[in-house]
Amino acid sequence: MNLVDTVICEVDTGLRALFAKTTASRPNPARAAYIPPTAPEPALSALVPQTVDPPLSAADQALSIRLMRVNHCGEVCAQALYQGQALVAKTPQTRAVLSHAAVEERDHLAWCGERIAELGGTTSVLNPIWYAGSFTLGVVAGLLGDKRSMGFLVETERQVEAHLTDHLQRLPAADTASRKILETMREDEHRHGQTGVNHGATLVPAPVTAVMRGVSAVMTRSTYWV
Repeated sequence: MNLVDTVICEVDTGLRALFAKTTASRPNPARAAYIPPTAPEPALSALVPQTVDPPLSAADQALSIRLMRVNHCGEVCAQALYQGQALVAKTPQTRAVLSHAAVEERDHLAWCGERIAELGGTTSVLNPIWYAGSFTLGVVAGLLGDKRSMGFLVETERQVEAHLTDHLQRLPAADTASRKILETMREDEHRHGQTGVNHGATLVPAPVTAVMRGVSAVMTRSTYWV
């Protein structure tokens, strides 16, 4: 593709990530958390367990919305980051690794969006700003070479994995649906990081790691509220 075609494709991808309804390639893990409360036949009622989650309190619902909004924004950033890295990747192998990770991150984006809607919340109005910043960061990381780019992927996934562990501890105990989504996301992020290691990742310098943590903290605190 020429430059104009590339720009059009990147803009289209960004608009889809930010404003279109995202479709996941895998079933939503939260679906297993619910059994529709249909009335079984009387003769079988004693044999059919009823495990429908209790409704969340107003405070718990608000907390879950805020936490899942942060996670949704994180997945918006992941789309932009991997898109930027893949755009300037030096080899087809590196581009394939990033593209595969982006597909699973798109699942995460869809699941978080669905859960926020179920809870009656909204996604962050700051998503376009964070998308633009993450895309730029991805391009910069990719231009440093494939091994540095893989190192950036590894460090990103390590920080996201720690972040998800924190959110799993903070989620209301009754919010089984959100918990199942985050648990599956954490498993995927761990695997993405390991894939980066397997593809010769060069470790990110400590100062860069600190900056990444600082930017992540700003994103988390801002999108928690808006």
